[in-house]
Amino acid sequence: MESPLTLILIIHILAGHYLEMENHTTVTELILLGLSSDKQIQILLFFVFLVIYLITVVGNTVIMLVIRADSNLHTPMYFFLFHLSLVDICYSSTIVPNMLVNLLAKHKTISVNACFTQMFFIFLSASCELFMLSAMAYDRYAAICNPLHYARTMNKRVCRQLVGASWTIGLIHSLVNTVPVFKLHFCGPNEIGHFSCELPPLLTLSCTEAHTNKTALLSSAILISFGTFLLTLVSYICIISTILRIHSAEGRRKAFSTCSSHLLVVTFLYVTAFVQYMKSSYVSSLVLDKFFSIQYSILTPMLNPIIYSLKNKEVKMALGRILKLSISQSV
Repeated sequence: MESPLTLILIIHILAGHYLEMENHTTVTELILLGLSSDKQIQILLFFVFLVIYLITVVGNTVIMLVIRADSNLHTPMYFFLFHLSLVDICYSSTIVPNMLVNLLAKHKTISVNACFTQMFFIFLSASCELFMLSAMAYDRYAAICNPLHYARTMNKRVCRQLVGASWTIGLIHSLVNTVPVFKLHFCGPNEIGHFSCELPPLLTLSCTEAHTNKTALLSSAILISFGTFLLTLVSYICIISTILRIHSAEGRRKAFSTCSSHLLVVTFLYVTAFVQYMKSSYVSSLVLDKFFSIQYSILTPMLNPIIYSLKNKEVKMALGRILKLSISQSV
C-alpha cells in the first residue's frame, strides 16, 4: 500500500501536468497594440493614415493609368515604374486598411490565420519592391552606359523576365518565411507591440522552438537585401562614372535627369532600412522600430508616385496631354 506522501506527490505531479496543459491552450487571436493607447491620438492617427493611404492609392493608380494610356511612355523604364506602382498599392493595402480599423476598434484583434496572411503579403510586397528597384537601376545602367545596344539589351522579353523574376523571387521569399510559421504553437501571451503582423515580434510569442524560422528569416533577408543593394550600387557606380566622363555640362545634366527620380527613391528606401537595422542597441526601441516601419512600408509607397511625377518631365507632359484630351472630349 502506497504511503500518503507518495499519493500527495502523484496528485501534485498530475495537477501540475493538468495546469501546464491548460496554460498551453492554442491562441486563435492576436492583439495588435498599434501606435498609441490614447483615444484622441488614435482618432488623429486614423485621419492622418487615411489621407496617406488615399494619396498612395490614387497617386500610384494615376501613374499606372498615364503609363498605360500614353504611347510615349511605353518604354522599359516606365514598364518597370508601372509594376512598381502596382507593388506599392499592394504593400500599402496589406497594412493600412487593417491598421485603420484597429485605430477605431475597441478590441484590436486579428485572427492567427489573418495575421499569417498579412505577413505573407508583407514579405511578397517588400521583396518585389527591392527587386523592381534593382531592375530599374539595371535599366538606367543599360540606357546610360551602353546606349547603342539599349534596345537590344532591354527588349520586351527581357523586361517581362525581370518583372516575372521579381514576383517569383518575392513569392519564394514569402513562402520560405511564412510556411514554417504554421508549425509553431502559440499558447500566450498574444499581444504584438506593433501595428502589423511582422515575423520578428511574432516569433517571440511562440511556445515552441523557432530556430528554423529565425535562420530562414536571417538568411533570406541577407541574401535578398544585400543582393539587390549590391546590384543597385554597382549599376549606379557605373552610371555616375559614365556621366562624369561626359564633357558637356548639358550632356551630364540630361543623363543624370533620366535617373534622378529613381536614385532619390532608392536612397530614401535604403537609408531608412540601413538606419533601422544597423542602429546601435542603445538606441533601439519599440517607438523607433514603429517609426522606421511606417517610413518604408507606408510613407515610401506614397512618396514614390509624388517623386516620379514631380521630377519626371515626361510623366508630367503625358499627364497634361491626357487632361487636355479629357477636357476637350467633355466640352
